[in-house]
Amino acid sequence: MLLSCLLLSHPALSNPEQSSEQELAQVQEDIRSTEQRLKQQQQAFAAAEKQLQQADQTLAEAGNQVRRQQQALDRTQQRLQELESEQDQLQQQFDEQQKRLAEQLRSAYQLGKHDYTQMLLNQQDAAQLERVLIYYQYFNRARMQQLQAIEATAAQLQQVQVELQQQQQQLTEQLASLQQRQQQLQSARQEQQATVQSLQALLQEQGRQLEYLRQNESSLQATIDALKAKAQQITMDGLTALQGRLQWPLQGQLLQRYNQAREGGLRSRGILIAGSEGAEVAAIANGQVIYADWLKGYGWVLVLDHGEGFMSLYGHNQSLLKEPGAQVAAGEQIALVGRSGGQASAGVYFEIRDKGEAVNPLSWLQSR
Repeated sequence: MLLSCLLLSHPALSNPEQSSEQELAQVQEDIRSTEQRLKQQQQAFAAAEKQLQQADQTLAEAGNQVRRQQQALDRTQQRLQELESEQDQLQQQFDEQQKRLAEQLRSAYQLGKHDYTQMLLNQQDAAQLERVLIYYQYFNRARMQQLQAIEATAAQLQQVQVELQQQQQQLTEQLASLQQRQQQLQSARQEQQATVQSLQALLQEQGRQLEYLRQNESSLQATIDALKAKAQQITMDGLTALQGRLQWPLQGQLLQRYNQAREGGLRSRGILIAGSEGAEVAAIANGQVIYADWLKGYGWVLVLDHGEGFMSLYGHNQSLLKEPGAQVAAGEQIALVGRSGGQASAGVYFEIRDKGEAVNPLSWLQSR
C-alpha cells in the first residue's frame, strides 16, 4: 500500500505524457535561450567590428591632418629661410649702395672746390670749363641713379620684412594647430587600441578566433580575385626582370614570414614588417593603384598593379596617401605605417601576387 502511494506521488511515473511535454518544453526553452545568446554574440561582434572600422577611420583622418599640417609647417619654415637669406642679400646691397653714394658725394665735394660761377664769368679756359660741366653732369646723373637704386632696395627690403613678419605669425599659428592635431592623433590611437583589445577579448570569449581569421582570408582572396580582371586592363612591364632587386616597402624587423604557421593551421601568404606608427610606406616598383580602402582584418589596404599579372599589397596602414587610378613610381610614398584592422603592433602586412597567387616576397625583395 505504501509503495503504491509513493509510485503514484512521483510526477514522471504518475503521468508519463505530462513529463515528456515538460522535457520538450525545457528543450525548446534551451534552444531559444541558445539562439538568443548566439544572436546577442553576433550583434556584439558586428558592433565591435564596426567600432574598429570607425576607430581606424578616425585615426586615418587624424594622421592625414597631422601630415598635411606638418607639410605646411615645413613649407613655411623653408619660405622663412629664403626670406631671411633674401633680407641679408638686400641689406648687403643697401649698405654697398650707400657706400658708393658716399664716395660720389666726396668726389663731388672735391670738384666743388672750383669756383664754378667764376669760371663761367671768366671764360679764360673754355676747355677746362667744358670738362667741369661734363664732370658735374656725370656726377649728377650718377647720384640720381644711385639714389633711385637705394630707394628701390629699401622698398624691397621693407617688403621682405613685412612678409617675414607675416610668415613668422603664420608659423606660430601652424605650430599651435600642429600640436592640437597631434593631440587628436594620440587620442585616436588610444581609442583604436582600446577597440582592438575589446574585439580580441570578444573573439576569445566567443571562441571565434579561427573563424575570424578564415573570414578575413576569404575576404582578402575575394578582393584579389575581383582585382585580377581590373589588372588585366593595365599594360606594364611586370616584376619578372626585377626579381631579387625590388626595394622594401619598409625597413624593419620581420614579425611574420611567408608561409609561417598561424592559428588553426593557417599559413601566412605574406610578411609582416614592424615599423613606427606614422612612418612612410614606399612602393616596391612602378605601378598603378587599383585598390585603396578598408578591408576586414587588414585595415587600410592599398594594392598596386605592376603589369603582367603582378600585384603588391600593403595592409594594416594608418592611412593611405594614394587613390585608385594614381600612377606611382618605385620608392614613392603610398601610405603611413599603422595597426589598422585589429593589428596588435604597428607594421605593414605585405604580399606579392603573381596572377592572383601569393608568392614569397623575400625571393623578390633585395637581400639585407
